Amino acid sequence: MRHFLTLSDHTPEELNWLIQRAIELKQMHKRGEIYEPLRNRVLGMIFEKSSTRTRVSFEAGMAQLGGHAIFLSPRDTQLGRGEPVEDSARVLSRMVDVVMIRTFEHETVERFAAYSQVPVINALTDDFHPCQLLADIQTYVEHRGSIQGKTVAWVGDGNNMCQSYINAAQQFDFKLNIATPEGFEPSQFLLDEAADRVTLMRDPKEAVRGADLVATDVWASMGQEDEKEQRLRKFRDYQVSRELLDLANKDVLFMHCLPAHRGEEVSEDLLDDPRSVVWDEAENRLHAQKALLEFLLCQED
Repeated sequence: MRHFLTLSDHTPEELNWLIQRAIELKQMHKRGEIYEPLRNRVLGMIFEKSSTRTRVSFEAGMAQLGGHAIFLSPRDTQLGRGEPVEDSARVLSRMVDVVMIRTFEHETVERFAAYSQVPVINALTDDFHPCQLLADIQTYVEHRGSIQGKTVAWVGDGNNMCQSYINAAQQFDFKLNIATPEGFEPSQFLLDEAADRVTLMRDPKEAVRGADLVATDVWASMGQEDEKEQRLRKFRDYQVSRELLDLANKDVLFMHCLPAHRGEEVSEDLLDDPRSVVWDEAENRLHAQKALLEFLLCQED
């Protein structure tokens, strides 16, 4: 049994296989092929944070693979009433075949996985968002080929997406420039661990210059709404615009995990720029997660 809590849970070879498999599953889906390896399998989806892309992609993915998904909000489970994570894990994992959790503290998914009898997938915590990185890498590979040896620029908050990009730089072997204001850096432990591939900067222009991929995210994530005004002031020089992208390589791609706040972390027109692949990126959550579910539940095959 394997879990997927961060990209570091799997080898580079396994992750590259997942990317290629996601591309294959996407092509099969576009051709209208019926492929149902997860018939009679059930995914339990625990949401303590709201979601659009995560819920729809996992639910649709299980349906397309022949399985079923059960949506569980805090109102629907005893977790929301204070049942210990360990007890919920013991019970739920006896009833479903795989569990997906979207929550706040990363420790929650780690504790759940420690007591679960089935694979556990991190669908976002405050520290990491590995499912989104699978979709991002798939999107880059589809448009430009292997990301190995390329340069990626992250502009903005050193949040869960940024930290998963640090993991990805190690696992997929690319250079990562991170431009973030002082006080909003990603984990120092992660920076130290990936020091051979990651460079922390203050100037977005310096980070983007010569980049093959530029990515960003909202400046105030879920749970940080009370910090929004302060963050708007701190990050005002970190907006990704068409002019900033002009400093990157001519064939640069732009990504954003969405939802985006136009006029804040991205300029009003950037998502419609031909260098933006955010809609392909969003769609690929479906196919990357189908590959992940197949991998976790059909390893013997």
